Amino acid sequence: MNMDELARRVKDSSIRLAAATTEVKNKALEFIAASLTERKNEIIKANRLDLDRSEKENLSAPLLKRLNFDEEKIADVVDGIHDLIKLEDPVGKTLLSTELDEGLELYKVTSPIGVIGVIFESRPDALVQIATLCLKSGNGVLLKGGSEAMETNRILAEVILDATMKAGIPEYWAALLETRSDVNDMLKMDGYIDLIIPRGSNEFVRYIMDNSRIPVLGHADGICHCYVDEKADLNMAAKIVVDSKTQYVAVCNAAETLLVHESIAPAFLPALKNLLDSKKVEIVGCPRTQSIIPVAPATPEDWKTEYLDYKLSIKIVSTLEEAIEHINTYGSGHTDSIITGDRERALRFMDYVDSGNVFWNCSTRFSDGFRYGFGAEVGISTGKIHSRGPVGLDGLVIYKYKLIGNGHIVEDYANRTKTFKHRKLNRDFA
Repeated sequence: MNMDELARRVKDSSIRLAAATTEVKNKALEFIAASLTERKNEIIKANRLDLDRSEKENLSAPLLKRLNFDEEKIADVVDGIHDLIKLEDPVGKTLLSTELDEGLELYKVTSPIGVIGVIFESRPDALVQIATLCLKSGNGVLLKGGSEAMETNRILAEVILDATMKAGIPEYWAALLETRSDVNDMLKMDGYIDLIIPRGSNEFVRYIMDNSRIPVLGHADGICHCYVDEKADLNMAAKIVVDSKTQYVAVCNAAETLLVHESIAPAFLPALKNLLDSKKVEIVGCPRTQSIIPVAPATPEDWKTEYLDYKLSIKIVSTLEEAIEHINTYGSGHTDSIITGDRERALRFMDYVDSGNVFWNCSTRFSDGFRYGFGAEVGISTGKIHSRGPVGLDGLVIYKYKLIGNGHIVEDYANRTKTFKHRKLNRDFA
C-alpha cells in the first residue's frame, strides 16, 4: 500500500474513531495493556535485536539507554495505560453554552484533532504512550519511529493494532511508518494530516517546521536551567540540581545550565562539584565560576547547547534579574527552576521567565506528562498556540461549535424583527 492510500485510510478511520464511546476506547486500552504483558517475551526479543545492531553501529550510550525496552519498562507503560484508562475522556466536554435567542443555543464542545503524525526518537515506550494517548483522545495517528528501534516498533505496533481491532476500533486508526521517504511524504499530506508532532534533534525539528504546511507542535531544544538564588537552602539546592542534571541525562527536561547567585557561590559550588564529580559530570563555567572551582571554561556556545549527556555549564550572576535575562536569552522555553526560600523572588522568577514550565524548589525533571497526571505525553510544546508544556490528553483535542435552532434565520436579526439575547447557559451539550 502506498503512502497516499495509507494516509487516506487513517483519515477515514479517524472520523469513525472520533465518535467512539469512552467505554469502547477504554476497553481497547485494557486489551493493549493485557497484550503487552502477554507478549512481553516477544517484545524483549525484538528489542534485543535492535540493541545488538545499535551496539555494533556504535550508537551513543544515552541513545542505547533510551532504546532499551526491558521487562521493567514494559511494566511501566502498562501502568501508564491503566492510569490513562482512569482519566476523564477529553472528548465531548462542553466548554461554553450560550442561548443566542429563544430556542437558539450555541455549544462549544471538545473534539479530536483528526490525524496526527508523530515522528519520534529511539524510545520504544514513546510509541506506546503516543498511540494510547491518541486512542483515548479519538485521534488517528501515523507513527514514525527511529530506524534503530525498527524491530521493537514493529512488534509494538502489531500488538496495539491487534488489541484495538478486537475491541471494535477501526482497523486503520493507526499506522507505523518505517522509511525516511515516508517522513518527506508525510510533510506534504496536509489533505490528510492535521497536526505533526516531531520529537528529535534541533536540526530535525526545524527541518520539519520549514518543510511542511501542516501545523507543527513541539520543541526544537530542551535547554533547561536551575537558578540557585541568594536566599536558597544550599542543601536543598544541591539535591535539586543533581537530580535535574543526572537523574536521566538523555531527556529534554534535564538541566543543562546552572545559574548561581554570587553571594552564595563560594559556599555552594565546591560542595556541588564534589557531588557532580561522583556522578562523573563534566563541568564548564564562566570566569567567576573558574575562580572558585577548577573547571574548563564555558564558551558562548555552551549557554545555548542541549548536551543530553553528563555535562553542565555554570554561570555566576549578580542579581535575580540577570538570571531571568540569561534564561530568556539562551533558554528554549522548556523548563526552568528557581531554588529559593523567598516567596516574592520565586513568584517574580515564575512570572518573568518565558517558559512553558516554571518551577520553585523542585527538579526540572518533573516537567512530564505522566508526572503531571496527563497519562504520559505525546511530546513537549514550547509554542504558544493551542497547547504548551507537556502535551497530554487535553492537548490532543480541539473544539467545535454546535448550534441548535428551530427554523431560525439570519434575516430576522438583520431586519431587527428579532434580537440576540446572548444569555449564558449552565448546561452541557447532549
